[in-house]
Amino acid sequence: MSDAGTMVALLAAGVVGLAMVSLAALKGWDGWLELRRLELNQKGRGEAPSPAAARLELADLKDRVRRLEAIANGVEE
Repeated sequence: MSDAGTMVALLAAGVVGLAMVSLAALKGWDGWLELRRLELNQKGRGEAPSPAAARLELADLKDRVRRLEAIANGVEE
């Protein structure tokens, strides 16, 4: 397997495979985000929340984002 052509073919196949997995993961992430947007839009159709409730929900979302970023960076709390 020391042939240069074989190594190039294996590396190309690896890159293509990695690209396919990455695209599938991004498509899934996009679908999940769209689902969350739809859920949030449906929640908003009821009566308007009080300003205090809106601030609490925003603070909760910021905390969730902060925790997710920490996990993505490899620093778990």
